[in-house]
Amino acid sequence: MHDLAAAPTPEPTTGINTAGLADFLRTFFAPLFLAVVSVVAIFFLFTREITRFVQFIILAIAIGVIFYVPNIIEVTAKAIAGALGIK
Repeated sequence: MHDLAAAPTPEPTTGINTAGLADFLRTFFAPLFLAVVSVVAIFFLFTREITRFVQFIILAIAIGVIFYVPNIIEVTAKAIAGALGIK
């Protein structure tokens, strides 16, 4: 039989563990983002709305940078937290 008294007790955590949150969000939302961008871009091309297509592509590139550039989410979050006075 196992001695339950000898088992170490886990230490309480002091906060939420967000170590893999950015990677999870990147792997979860990036394929969905690409699918939506593709469908909307094809729609704009078929309806011959070139001005809206260019605006959409510029916005999609800006949002894509957030998903695909490593550590941009962490750097942005730290900058916002620093600006708000949160350490």
